[in-house]
Amino acid sequence: MHEMHEMHEMHSADGFGPKMLADVKPPFVPEGASGMTVLVEWAPGDPGTPPHRHSGPCFGYVIEGAVRWELEGEPEHVIKAGETFWEPGGEVIHYQNGNASSEVPAKYIVFMMCAPNQPMLTLVDDEELEQRAHLRAPRPTD
Repeated sequence: MHEMHEMHEMHSADGFGPKMLADVKPPFVPEGASGMTVLVEWAPGDPGTPPHRHSGPCFGYVIEGAVRWELEGEPEHVIKAGETFWEPGGEVIHYQNGNASSEVPAKYIVFMMCAPNQPMLTLVDDEELEQRAHLRAPRPTD
């Protein structure tokens, strides 16, 4: 679902200057979209936002700590400080975005493309979660 392109190094020999962190092509960008940049900070152990979706694609960078990440159809994984993420938006459910650690805070920046006249984030109700359960990747076992 999420194709990553080869990363291109653009920084200078002394380590300063631009450095490509991610190069992705979202499946769609809503016509007339606006952009919103948000700083998200989760306390240790915070589970984050309940299952939700976004009206357009989102792109982010973890600044501190680690974030537990799960999008519909993909296995849950942890994104650590210095790593990037993105999600396509639209109908895809975002199940997890909380702090992966019970000991230290997590912080990330996310740039979201908002469809006109739609909320950027919509929570998904239990009935829809049940209807789409077959699209969720298998859960990790303890």
